[in-house]
Amino acid sequence: MDAIAALTQRASVAKLDAPAPTAGQLDTLLQCAARAADHGLLRPWRFLTIEGEAREALGELFCRSALREEPSLSETLQTKLRNMPLRAPLLLVVIAQLQDHPKVPEVEQLLCAGAAAQNIVNGAYAQGLGVIWRTGDMAYNEHVLSGLGLQANERLIGYMYLGTPVKALPQAATPDLSGRCQSWPQS
Repeated sequence: MDAIAALTQRASVAKLDAPAPTAGQLDTLLQCAARAADHGLLRPWRFLTIEGEAREALGELFCRSALREEPSLSETLQTKLRNMPLRAPLLLVVIAQLQDHPKVPEVEQLLCAGAAAQNIVNGAYAQGLGVIWRTGDMAYNEHVLSGLGLQANERLIGYMYLGTPVKALPQAATPDLSGRCQSWPQS
């Protein structure tokens, strides 16, 4: 798939199955991430891979963390939390590593890590993989972040759920961009 087709046709895929991306495909995704715009060449990101039984451990971490916040959490919601990481054979966690820098503020480093995540999404689509970028409460819960080993200078950018699409890759609708690009100065 050529780059413009991948960028203009990409769509998220929520229903994913095995097999997970191969080691070669994962390496390509990380190479895509490394090409994100990066003021100062700080490479302000790192990644965690979660697959196999580690997905179940992540589900338990989600559930324990939610129970700390809400001890009366229903069994239905506990089960949902435990099953969340099981929706794909591989999760790639994107983490921003914020650094003190005289010319590159933290916001730019966060944007850079977000761009790395978006490059992963685009790279997955270009390889025919299914991917969906998820966040939600478990991306911001202090106990989850600690359990994943994040340091004080780190922020979770998202969980990239990766796998084989259950159905053919969807065709994304062309968005209406009218009014989204304007000349400046306006009269």
